[in-house]
Amino acid sequence: MHDALARLQDAAALWSVHPSTAADVIDTACDCLVVGIDSPTLRIVAGISPTRGNESDELRRWLEGALTELSLTYYPEGSREGEEAALRVMARRLLAQTIAPRDLTSWAYRFITWDGTPLAADLIALDNAYDYVDSVYNGHPYTSTTSADLDADVIAEARRLINDTTALSY
Repeated sequence: MHDALARLQDAAALWSVHPSTAADVIDTACDCLVVGIDSPTLRIVAGISPTRGNESDELRRWLEGALTELSLTYYPEGSREGEEAALRVMARRLLAQTIAPRDLTSWAYRFITWDGTPLAADLIALDNAYDYVDSVYNGHPYTSTTSADLDADVIAEARRLINDTTALSY
């Protein structure tokens, strides 16, 4: 049961920064019901039609209540807290080897951006470093740093993010 709740929390955090779809959250709500996790508003969320259209509006309307009933955290769309939670979800995925280091940096660059949480700054800088390492001038690399070196840096940053559970406040 705990795994289903954790997946719901992760899906809701990712949805708050838009790399995830409403259907992802709805599916995890259904998974919760299947394993015996139940609440009145969770049933409503699980019953939202995942077809394109108004599913995001419906999810916005009911998700906070469902998460509250389950003692989970609701992150408003675009919130700093949601960005930090989503960043940690993606860092855990990297450490579980379900995504590659470059995928994590690209995700941070695309969905968090330089304007988002400062916790993502190092990953975004590493995404830029990958571009630099991949580039050549007159057939020669610009630097002796390799993608493997950057991969190690990304993994170290992901570990730091997972171990540092306190959010920076600015």
